[in-house]
Amino acid sequence: MGLRLPEVLIILVVLVLVFGANKIPQLGDALGKGIRNFKKASTEDDAIDVTPKEEAQQSQLSEGAATTRPSTTAAEKKV
Repeated sequence: MGLRLPEVLIILVVLVLVFGANKIPQLGDALGKGIRNFKKASTEDDAIDVTPKEEAQQSQLSEGAATTRPSTTAAEKKV
């Protein structure tokens, strides 16, 4: 069930027709970098923060507002 020479040649011809001969090395490079980054990310033990930025900022603002008093800006002082 593996790919034999005729199948590989057909795939290469289609790639050249679709992307052009100049783009093939760039595609291979990008694919290699993507695979490398995926392997690196899958082996790291660090947890990834998936909290959306808006919710994280709102929670920080609400926590900060409860513990500190609001500051006045220069524009507010003039009024």
